[in-house]
Amino acid sequence: MNSPLLNQLFETCEKIGASDIHLAAGRPPYFRVKGNLAPDACFAPLQPDVLADLAADLLSRMTGQPPPPLTGLLDQRGAVDGACTSPGNGRYRFNFFRCQAPMAPAVRANTPIPPPALSIALRRLEDRFRSLEELGLPARLADFCSLKDGLVIVSGPTGSGKSTTLATLLDQINRTRTGHIITIEDPVEYIHSSILSLVNQRQVGVDARTFNEALVDSLREDPDIILVGEIREMETIRTAITAAETGHLVFTTLHAGDCVGAVERFVSVFPAGEQESIRRQVSLVLRGIVAQRLLPSEKTNTASDPRRVPVCEILMNTPAVAHLIATGKSSQIYTSMETGSSLGMQTLEQDLVRLLRAGEISRGTATALARYPDVFLQRLRTQTNGEAG
Repeated sequence: MNSPLLNQLFETCEKIGASDIHLAAGRPPYFRVKGNLAPDACFAPLQPDVLADLAADLLSRMTGQPPPPLTGLLDQRGAVDGACTSPGNGRYRFNFFRCQAPMAPAVRANTPIPPPALSIALRRLEDRFRSLEELGLPARLADFCSLKDGLVIVSGPTGSGKSTTLATLLDQINRTRTGHIITIEDPVEYIHSSILSLVNQRQVGVDARTFNEALVDSLREDPDIILVGEIREMETIRTAITAAETGHLVFTTLHAGDCVGAVERFVSVFPAGEQESIRRQVSLVLRGIVAQRLLPSEKTNTASDPRRVPVCEILMNTPAVAHLIATGKSSQIYTSMETGSSLGMQTLEQDLVRLLRAGEISRGTATALARYPDVFLQRLRTQTNGEAG
């Protein structure tokens, strides 16, 4: 399948610089440009059969094969993720999902509920790899790229730029080291061409059934670096720890708001009887955690030109930190981070102070996000008074 309409949507998105495309039954396509989402009157409202054809075409472009029946895929969980490339070589992540079909208010009381409707959301991805400096991230994160083994976690909420950070780190490895890189993702968002390293990318649901199966398989494929796009299930975490223990460098993402929370999230997946031994294993294989968020910037940040800047917390697994993890004293890790700047660590509050003093964020934004507002304000006063003196 090669829908002219889908090609036209891609072409329009790339021409107007949109970040997202939204497709819903009975409505024309919506494009998000510089943060503003609006319909495009140049397109006719989309009918349900047209949306089904577009979804099938997206699947076909992702796999290079005729698409399976959509009903069977949607019956599993009501939504399908994937990624594909446009004719203009733009890379798009897509999700199509079932939702309640719209009904006119005047007829709702006397009309049977219609079958679920299909909607599609597409996110246009970066067309190149950015450096850490371009992303606004600390240069010290590049130290992770020279590690030979262990576990590196990038955590944060949905939409915090975790995938982009990992793509930048893998690109640096690919350009500076020889080795075999295997990525396990759902979907594959950034395409890495082999440069100095050999890169093989696998998509869950297409090239493997589950993250854990793909990770187990990867250990028989002579990898040096393994990227696990998302880690949630107990068996996947267990296999990732084993991979890190057996001499592989493992990168992964986790949904946690801060570094200490990432440690606890990692451990809490396991039954209580296993958690002590898992803590010891994590304390040995962990190399570092980056917890990041994206905040609205005060510099050139308007409705027509929004800009976001990353704020990040960095934990390096020093012997002192490893002891705290192993003995279940995670609450004390924060103190080690505050005093560990010479070792490459920083707390959320420290980075918020930096961004505030650089004029990147407002005081209200910083105070609202700070985990410990009193600590943040004290550090801000200390730096201000130090400069005044």
